[in-house]
Amino acid sequence: MAKRYTVEESAFSHFLFNTTAAAWFWLVVRLYLGWQWIEAGWEKVTSPAWTGSQAGTALSGFLQGSLQKTAGAHPDVQSWYAVFLRTVVLAHPVVWSHIVSYGELLVGIALVIGFLTGIAAFFGLFMNLNYLLAGAVSTNPILFVLAVGTMLAWKVAGYIGADRYVLPVLRAASRTGAQTAPGHR
Repeated sequence: MAKRYTVEESAFSHFLFNTTAAAWFWLVVRLYLGWQWIEAGWEKVTSPAWTGSQAGTALSGFLQGSLQKTAGAHPDVQSWYAVFLRTVVLAHPVVWSHIVSYGELLVGIALVIGFLTGIAAFFGLFMNLNYLLAGAVSTNPILFVLAVGTMLAWKVAGYIGADRYVLPVLRAASRTGAQTAPGHR
């Protein structure tokens, strides 16, 4: 049988990711991230080219520009991702335009109010990753890194927010559900 070792967590890491005293730091990070997503989402939700009568045109234009970045020895957009963009996203630009627009807005709102913060940060990170894969750098690397930190600090990142009340309820519900599930005694 293999020997098990425990790797101790540093005091700083424990403070940053596990103590409510760090919640003020994560509040600032969370509000910044959330506001960035709200601004981007609101701009799209109120734009006819994203969700209005011309829905899909802005996204199609963005993706056409992305597809032009697939040439050369070191392209900004990898060929496998270009295939995804062409066959999945550009095949349904109106649907994806709404998903992007409302997704950005919902992630922003969830982060600002601190509701399911770790999950909201994950979806923000996932959108940042897709924008980066599509060749759009802008603020995406910064938002990506902040989202990683927020995900790691999910236990305290929303403590000054809705998660302070929501997470205990979810924990209690999951314990109750596990105890009443068939086969559990």
